[in-house]
Amino acid sequence: MASFGVGSDLILYLSPVLVLSLLLRRLVHFFNDKKFIKQHGCQPPMNIAPLWDPILGIDLVLQFIRAAREGRYIRFSGGRLISYNYGTYVIKRLALPDTIYTAEPENIKHILATEFKNFGLAELRINAMFPLFGSSIFTTNGPAWAHSRALLRPSFTRSNMAPLHKMMERHFQLLLSHIPRDKSFFDLQQLFFWFTMDTATEFLMGKSTHTLDSTRHSEAERHFVQDYLNCCYEAVLKIVMGKLQIFRYSRTASKARDRAWAYVEGFAEHALASREARKAKGESASEDERDDSAEYNFLEEMTAQTNSRAQLRSEVLGVLLASRDTTAALLSSLFYALSRRPHIYAKLRTEVLSRIKGPLPTEEELNNMTYLRWCINETLRFHPVVPGNTREALCDTTIPLGGGPDGKSPLFVKKGTPVIYNLHAIHRRPDIYGDDSHEFRPERWDGLRPGWGFIPFNGGPRICLGQQFALSEASFVIARMLQCFESIETNDSSDWVESYSLVMCSKKGVSVSLTPDKGHLGW
Repeated sequence: MASFGVGSDLILYLSPVLVLSLLLRRLVHFFNDKKFIKQHGCQPPMNIAPLWDPILGIDLVLQFIRAAREGRYIRFSGGRLISYNYGTYVIKRLALPDTIYTAEPENIKHILATEFKNFGLAELRINAMFPLFGSSIFTTNGPAWAHSRALLRPSFTRSNMAPLHKMMERHFQLLLSHIPRDKSFFDLQQLFFWFTMDTATEFLMGKSTHTLDSTRHSEAERHFVQDYLNCCYEAVLKIVMGKLQIFRYSRTASKARDRAWAYVEGFAEHALASREARKAKGESASEDERDDSAEYNFLEEMTAQTNSRAQLRSEVLGVLLASRDTTAALLSSLFYALSRRPHIYAKLRTEVLSRIKGPLPTEEELNNMTYLRWCINETLRFHPVVPGNTREALCDTTIPLGGGPDGKSPLFVKKGTPVIYNLHAIHRRPDIYGDDSHEFRPERWDGLRPGWGFIPFNGGPRICLGQQFALSEASFVIARMLQCFESIETNDSSDWVESYSLVMCSKKGVSVSLTPDKGHLGW
């Protein structure tokens, strides 16, 4: 008879030792958690979501997948929070860590600001986005994130927007060339996404992709745009897959990533070479010493902070996501709303025409348009461009609300626990926005101070660096559109259906007809 030998005896000996070790470890964690909970006055969660499958929560996963396929993922997710009175609830599964959902402004402030050091980007998000964006401000925590933010900050301190407005106007004229002159219906959303791709790439790399200009849209630029979009889709797919993303590999996406990297790195090399050439000539490249009317090149500004080609490429791709996708989604959602509310369009146009004294709006004129600011805020409230976000506990910690019979006590958040906050619910809290919070009404912003109940650009140390740039670009485009067109209407009477990838916009586009102001356009 065959003998299993010493190895088998060793396994038989070690097996109970390992099991006992694991049990002891769990016991230590249990008592440590109990001690932490007592010290911080934490209470059991007020709301625990019911599950048919208490082990993996497959029933809930299937509900989320079905909602996503039907274009109502954000409404479904937010609706669950609304059903818990805009509060906090916990999903408990035996085989997985708890997941916390919240729509409490006090919890959001705690996570993003007060206890910022205790919460970071979720590992699943980092792993999904890293293949495209590399080590950038959108994929790092801790010192690496702080380094990226310090690297980017000087590039967003420019006070004079006039040169950027000149650049935007060039691309806006190309956008106008795609709008039908006979008032026929077309998809305005597609034009906005092309426009922001062109302006963002010119701002970031000094060369536009020219998606609005077929005479200048080269093969290399066409490939980059498609490769970038394919990589973004892959990142979204991995985020949706959660922990199962480790089994996902796409050769197509990998090749698209390599080509996108090579495209951006070519511009990074050029920017680095330009800086070295200026240094050799004894010229200053400081933003403080440059003529403020000069054309701006984000990459060249970044070379003053780093000479790492990989770092330059990663930060450019990250800012491209923030500047292109979010601004296009904001513009699209606003004009979606205006096309269904002609009285708001008319009121906004009256303000625009009364405030702009020259052919183009100035930054000062845009800043003085109160109703324009209300319309933008209401759009960011009603259709937030990034409607959901997640932070992961980096250590055992707490959130101030969600525990106890009334939900007013602190809630224990174990290390590794994801905390998800949904802006669809937060931005519809009737205690902040009134009983008509489910309606689009810009006038609500007259005197409204929502605090942490309004976070379209996040908050705390991670607040969006490009917030003012995005709002300035959006304001400029909105003002120019209302200068050029007397009225807007839509032929789509159906309800909003979301398209939610890295940002949220209308799944069906924005089908509109625009009546030109012939005196202004010269058509």
